[in-house]
Amino acid sequence: MNNKCVRVIGCGNPLMGNDAVGVRVIEKLHETHPEIDVIEGGVGGLGLVPLMEGYDHVILVDATTGYGSHVGEMLVFTKPPANEFFPLSLSDVGVLDAVNIAEELGICPQITVIGIEGGEIVEFSASMSPEMECAIEDVCTFILNEVKKE
Repeated sequence: MNNKCVRVIGCGNPLMGNDAVGVRVIEKLHETHPEIDVIEGGVGGLGLVPLMEGYDHVILVDATTGYGSHVGEMLVFTKPPANEFFPLSLSDVGVLDAVNIAEELGICPQITVIGIEGGEIVEFSASMSPEMECAIEDVCTFILNEVKKE
């Protein structure tokens, strides 16, 4: 591992079922690999932009809806996908809008977006589907491999 500064941002709402996956990923990484810089990004918004500042590589984890072929599928984007594939944000500016703003402003040289297909997002549920629970481990392994490359 060289001296690149990497941060993992997990987005999502823990009270909306499968949408919580980004938050659950960073919780798992924090437990198992406290040396990795992780932070919760909430449901997106402009508040994400300063969380990316000063890092060489930001890995952002969030649920997607309608992009993957099955619930729990991990999708990796080095360029942000179209906004319609990510759940609507509860804030005015969504996760991908914030990523695009950070890229336009040159806030972070490399941003990787990991989307996990959540299927239909259930409101007011603290539990995720078994497929999403299984995806957490795969996403954490992918992130660990990415961090080791740096």
